[in-house]
Amino acid sequence: MDPEHRFKTIIDREKLMTLITCAACGRHFNLGEPVVLACGAWEGPPTWIHEEEAVFDPNIPGYVELSCYRRARTTNSEAKPSKEVP
Repeated sequence: MDPEHRFKTIIDREKLMTLITCAACGRHFNLGEPVVLACGAWEGPPTWIHEEEAVFDPNIPGYVELSCYRRARTTNSEAKPSKEVP
């Protein structure tokens, strides 16, 4: 099984009763929704969030909350020196 699919599942009754809301967007989960185990801006370990709220980062390899991933990419691109010669 490839790493991307290892952290992906759907909301079943047990997850619905324990998770209730998505840590990334705050929306309630529904039965059958695709979710991924991702790290993000919240405190604590990775948690299940809506699949559309995450992006797979092959460098980890794992899912990262989309807004967190975008912030990290922006910060890293600003820190890199320019290749242009003055």
